[in-house]
Amino acid sequence: MRKRVWVGIIGAAALLVVPAGSASALNPDTLITVGSPSSPFSANKQNEPAVAIDANHTGVLAAGANDNIDMEACNAGPDNDCPFTDGVGVSGVYFSFDSGTSWIQPAYTGWSARNCVGVPGNSDPPCAPQVGPIGTLPGYYEAGLVSDGDPAVAFGPVYRNGTFSWANGSRLYYANLTSNFPGRSAFKGFEAIAVSRIDGPAATGLTQAIVSNQANWKAPVIVSKQNAALFSDKEQVWADNASSSPFFGHTYICSAAFRSVPSAAQPLVVATSTDGGDSWTTRQVTPAANNPTSPQGFGRSGCTIRTDSHGVAYVFAYQFAVGSPGNGFQIMSKSVDGGRHWTKAQPIFSATDLCTGFEPSIGRCVEDGIGGARDDLGPSPSVDIANGAPTGADATNRIVDSWADGRDGLNHEHVMFSTSTNGGSTWTGPRIIETAGDRGYYAAPAISPNGTDVWVVYNAFTTPFRNDTSSPRNLVGVVKHADVAGGAVGAFSEIHRSPGGDPRGSSQNNLAAEFLGDYVYAAATRTYGAAVWNDTRRAADCPAIDAYRLALHNEAVAAGGPVADPEEPRGEEDAVHQAFKTQEPDAVAPPVQAVCPATFGNSDIFGGTYADPTP
Repeated sequence: MRKRVWVGIIGAAALLVVPAGSASALNPDTLITVGSPSSPFSANKQNEPAVAIDANHTGVLAAGANDNIDMEACNAGPDNDCPFTDGVGVSGVYFSFDSGTSWIQPAYTGWSARNCVGVPGNSDPPCAPQVGPIGTLPGYYEAGLVSDGDPAVAFGPVYRNGTFSWANGSRLYYANLTSNFPGRSAFKGFEAIAVSRIDGPAATGLTQAIVSNQANWKAPVIVSKQNAALFSDKEQVWADNASSSPFFGHTYICSAAFRSVPSAAQPLVVATSTDGGDSWTTRQVTPAANNPTSPQGFGRSGCTIRTDSHGVAYVFAYQFAVGSPGNGFQIMSKSVDGGRHWTKAQPIFSATDLCTGFEPSIGRCVEDGIGGARDDLGPSPSVDIANGAPTGADATNRIVDSWADGRDGLNHEHVMFSTSTNGGSTWTGPRIIETAGDRGYYAAPAISPNGTDVWVVYNAFTTPFRNDTSSPRNLVGVVKHADVAGGAVGAFSEIHRSPGGDPRGSSQNNLAAEFLGDYVYAAATRTYGAAVWNDTRRAADCPAIDAYRLALHNEAVAAGGPVADPEEPRGEEDAVHQAFKTQEPDAVAPPVQAVCPATFGNSDIFGGTYADPTP
């Protein structure tokens, strides 16, 4: 077994064209990560989905996810080691050109470990990746970078001749974490924010022919203002897409900037571009210092950023609480001058961590049981605004916010919803909207641009916390809808429930626990809503892995601390938890491909699109 003692740096075809506003069949339950294999692990692993709809061509959607499609198989090298292959990216990208009815995952070329299949036994050499096929963002290897996930996507107008206009076409922004390719120094620090971009013409927006041509992608741009001590994390991107805005076309990326070891300094920052993403200016929104002894000072992450029809930009984040669980805060800051200045971040809600279960083997909060999937960012605000895009003419500027909350304790986790009609000055009292029996895990809302309809997607566990690893568990994706009438958001009704899946079939690459990432996502037009979620229906449980996770748990209980990495040293992990050194466990991981079902680890991204049920 390759030794891995990780010292936390800080503490992851045919041309299809749909005209703007055209109607087409919708698909309530479809696989988004269509290019990824069902086996072997870890190439079959996806999580943390994001989705965006082109406001000027509403049949065009883009999605992103952490995707291990290009990683080596466990049989390459030692058979019980399933590492993230050095230099191989994980930012998967997917497109739909028929309002979400079907999806494609383009094939590009870059640094790939698909050639590292290996054979049973430990006699074969370690993986030697090479330039080859990839299903992730192109251009990173060529730029001396690695795409590290935490995907975020947004559409805006193209910038041309000093002007933003929908007449110039539509631009997709894909923001993600990035690290230096081994042996290269493209930037300072440990982890940066990068953005990729691709344009579609005014008449059609993006098409399959455009996105399938790697040459149409612009080279990735480093967004974060890096220094030698900076670890950027958990970013989100937004483009001001309402032409009524005086800052139409401005693009914003919020993120958490971890500046020291351990995380004693970690401000929320917002980077703004006024030239279509070529250059960026960063502003600090919150104080840098974290004070672990203060109920409001531990740190912040899980940001969301949006704009209204007047160009007011809003950034939201979660202020972590002290304790386990703790009562933290959702915070909000605003800019009325296109991102040049931001108001002091103010609490808008108390929100309770989902940390009512704790997994000592990885030092992380979990919700479904021993060896379960981490749940750090459930209380983070996920927000949308009815800004009337693409013109802003029919905007109501209603803000909607949804999150998962642990205020009522273990096995009673909720999905919460609130809304504001006055720019975030006041909010409706948070209300519980999950279906009875669902234990909310992650949630995200979307509101139609004209403010008439709201959709909320969430992941939930329907089984209680398991004090063993042998009892089945169940994870679902749920989509709900509510009408907005009489100045209020009405009752939510369930419009879709996915088939369940056992999350024990998902996995960290080090096999120590399940892995489902940190969020889900939604978007909406005037006629339909779109949702994406983490899904394990096609993943098989592996009893040998269950036994290994239980052994790690028991060992950690006896040792009084973590014995396994929370997740390998990639950008997709939540950096605030990385400020400790893990000890080498005594428990030995099993040879995955020899003893597990072929589809072990096959977590997927599923999603759907849903017509307004009450047009």
